[in-house]
Amino acid sequence: MIDTTKLKTKLEAELATLETELNGIGQKNPNNPADWQATPGNIDADSADRNEVADTIEEFEDNTAILKDLEIRYNNVKDALARITAGTYGTCEVCKKAIDPKRLEANPSATTCIEHTK
Repeated sequence: MIDTTKLKTKLEAELATLETELNGIGQKNPNNPADWQATPGNIDADSADRNEVADTIEEFEDNTAILKDLEIRYNNVKDALARITAGTYGTCEVCKKAIDPKRLEANPSATTCIEHTK
C-alpha cells in the first residue's frame, strides 16, 4: 500500500516551487489559464542599442524553453495530485498494475511502472 499522504505533501511542495519558478520567468496566459507564457524583457526598442535588443530577445527565447520544461513538470504534478484525489494514484497507465512505491518516492508524478517508462 502506498502512503499517499507523504507523497501528496511532497507533490504539493514541488507544485509551489514550480509555480514560483514559472512566475519568475512567465505568467499565466490570460486567454488560457492552463497555459503559461514567457514574459518579454522590458526594453525601449527606440532608445536601446541593437546589442541590448538582441540580448533581450535571446533572454526571452531562453525563458520560453525553460518555461516549457517547467510547465510540463507543473502539469505532471497537478495530474498526480488529481489522481490521488480520484483514488487512481500509483497505477501504471499502460498495464494498470501498481507502480513500485520506490519509483513513486523517487518520482511522485510518475504515471507508469518501470517496465513502461517512456
